[in-house]
Order: sequence, then structure tokens, then C-alpha cells
Amino acid sequence: MKITFFGQNTLLLEIKEIKVLIDPFISGSPLAKDKIDIKDFKVDYILLTHAHQDHTLDAEAIAKNNNAIIVSNYEIAMYYQAKGIEVHPMNHGGSWNFNFGKVKYVNAIHTSSFPDGTYGGQPGGFVIESESKNIYIAGDTALTMDMKLIPLGTKLDLAILPIGDNFTMGIDDAIIASDFVECNNVLGVHYDTFGYIEIDHNEAKRKFSGKNKDLILLDVGQSIAL
Repeated sequence: MKITFFGQNTLLLEIKEIKVLIDPFISGSPLAKDKIDIKDFKVDYILLTHAHQDHTLDAEAIAKNNNAIIVSNYEIAMYYQAKGIEVHPMNHGGSWNFNFGKVKYVNAIHTSSFPDGTYGGQPGGFVIESESKNIYIAGDTALTMDMKLIPLGTKLDLAILPIGDNFTMGIDDAIIASDFVECNNVLGVHYDTFGYIEIDHNEAKRKFSGKNKDLILLDVGQSIAL
């Protein structure tokens, strides 16, 4: 599995020949808009954790450019289905076997509405089990005891956690979250995009290292392989 970071919570997963885009926010992102053209994306699926603009801004355009399937909660799925996009609706606790792996939609504590005020259902995260690696994409969330349920069913190779604080967990809570999900390998997301969520990279890595954990912070366009 190859994972490429495009700022905020936007990730491209390449699992064998399948490309899965997470929470596309590029054309309005201060970190990515001058570096990435959304027309260049070639994707098969788009997974959306919730409806906020910094997670859905480019979902419609990229989905239509690629005839990609949008996967999210029922309300978000119906929002895009009404726009003529193929969707796969899910809800909390449910899972589905896609051609790239098993996806489970899990709890998150946050809010969720589209920029036009449309209700976006309840926010969530995704646990993805592929043939080779298992990952947890937390989405925007506070620290929650529900995270302790994840390792009961899935042994994770990577936890993708928000670390920017203010709107989501910060560094200290993300360290606890990694304990809850029993995964010491963490890819940080949802930081530095705006002034509210700027972090000290060295301090963040120091805190994780002090707990014998590895915090990965990628530049826009940078990738890791699992």
C-alpha cells in the first residue's frame, strides 16, 4: 500500500491497481492549491469522513472527472447521488468488502455539515483492511473511548490521526489515541493548513518519540509505503 499526503486530511491510497482518495481538499488549500491540479487525479473511489468543506471541497469535481464512487455515511452519499454521482452509503459499525479491501465506518466525535448548510449526518472514520496492511483513518475527531474497540477486530499497521488541536485532537490526545488503537506508527494529518492548527513539528515528534512511538509528518505530495 502506498499513501500520498496532499495536506489537511487529503490522502491518496494506492492498493494494488486501485486508487482511493480520502477527503479531497486541494483547490482551496493554502498548502496544496499551487502545487496540485485536481484534474491530474486518477481515482476509483473517494472516501469522505464528514461534510465540512476542508474535507469535501473537490469531491464532486474529482468524482465526475473519474466516474469514481463516493463512499460515506448515508446523508453524504445521498447528497452526491442527487448530483448524479455513483455512491456507496454506509453507517457507523457497518462494513463492506470492496475490491481494494474491507472498509468499516467507525465513530468520530465532531460536527458535519456542507457549506450550503445541508446536514452531513454524523462524522466518522474508516478502518481499511487490505490484503497486506491495515490502517485507521480517524477523520476529524476528539479523543474517544470508542477507539478502544478498533483493535478488538483489527490489528493496525498505521493509524492516521489528526494532530492540529483546536478543531480536533492535539498531540497529547493523539498519543493517547494511538494507545487506544494499539498502534505506535502514526501518520499525522489536519495540521498547519490554517493558523488555528499550526504545530511545532519537532516538539510533536519529540513527544511521540518519548512514548516510543513514531510520528510521520509528510510534505504535500510526499508518500510512504507500507
